[in-house]
Amino acid sequence: MLIGCPKEIKPQEFRVGVTPNAAQEAIAHGHDVLIETGAGRGAGFEDADYTAVGAQIAATAADVFERAEMIVKVKEPQSAERKMLRDGQLLFTYLHLAPDPEQTQDLLKSGCTAIAYETVTDAQGGLPLLAPMSEVAGRLAPQVGAWTLQKANGGRGVLMGGVPGVGPAKVAVIGGGVVGTHAARVAAGMGADVTVLDRSLPRMRYLDDVFAGQFRTRYASKANTAELVAEADLVIGAVLIPGAAAPKLVTRAQLSDMKPGAAIVDVAIDQGGCFETSKATTHEDPIYEVDGIMHYCVANMPGAVARTSTIALGNATMPFMLALANKGWRKACEDDPHLLAGLNVHAGKLTNAPVGEALGLDAIAPRDALTL
Repeated sequence: MLIGCPKEIKPQEFRVGVTPNAAQEAIAHGHDVLIETGAGRGAGFEDADYTAVGAQIAATAADVFERAEMIVKVKEPQSAERKMLRDGQLLFTYLHLAPDPEQTQDLLKSGCTAIAYETVTDAQGGLPLLAPMSEVAGRLAPQVGAWTLQKANGGRGVLMGGVPGVGPAKVAVIGGGVVGTHAARVAAGMGADVTVLDRSLPRMRYLDDVFAGQFRTRYASKANTAELVAEADLVIGAVLIPGAAAPKLVTRAQLSDMKPGAAIVDVAIDQGGCFETSKATTHEDPIYEVDGIMHYCVANMPGAVARTSTIALGNATMPFMLALANKGWRKACEDDPHLLAGLNVHAGKLTNAPVGEALGLDAIAPRDALTL
């Protein structure tokens, strides 16, 4: 199979879908790899690193899309890229379709088969291709939150760890999953006063046992959430419903109860955000203010640490990429129900029920798509 990897064109996105290591593995399995020139540069990989392992270099993205049987990316295809997708072509990347009706319609019209990293599952009920970027985003969230809190950025001017005689910042993390756990761990390590909100009692017991009181946990009732949000200097939104739009857990009315200059970091923004006032921003212009509250809602946070993110993502996606190339997508999905769960679009049909529910579209079961 000819595997193609174009350069990412989303603003300030420096990651690349195929590392030289992944390219070498694919070539060792008998496949050809085509990389757009400069695609890996933002992550520290030059064209020579790819050619050294046997990959081909394409002059343009159009060449990659025209020739490749499978397109491997990082971010969802942008409008110009979606126009280059064709009937029967395989797309393997993050999609986040639930808050993006325009992309969804374009993918359906293209006739391509699209497998989304974020809905591939594993035997433990996890999301193995989302987890590495969730880990990165979780660890970044307190870092960018601390920056947003600085007075020059419109924040309260509160130092995360405080100093002797002055208390630390209060941080509320909504969601105790992968993102929330890593965010709480780093925020606590910075010296902040951290509380994690979650609805799963087993998860809260796990966090309490593993982290031995480094941060507190509270049940995520509406009352507790409202109380902690009002008290916080920094609120980190870390809630995910696989494939679906993120629930709006903090309303605009609640902003008036927050401290002036408090900061919000919405890590769920790829799925529409979990704050009513969230809207996607970029690394070029990451923060904005609503009712005196500073919002950081960058939709590709891990892109800020592109090399770490690219290598972590490549380690996770490579086995699935090889399975798709070695077997073809149908056989690979037949053999692996967890990969099948990643199927979102095929032959003009939506194959992810939560996306269909979010967008008001009919969806068929992924297994039914195998016979189309």
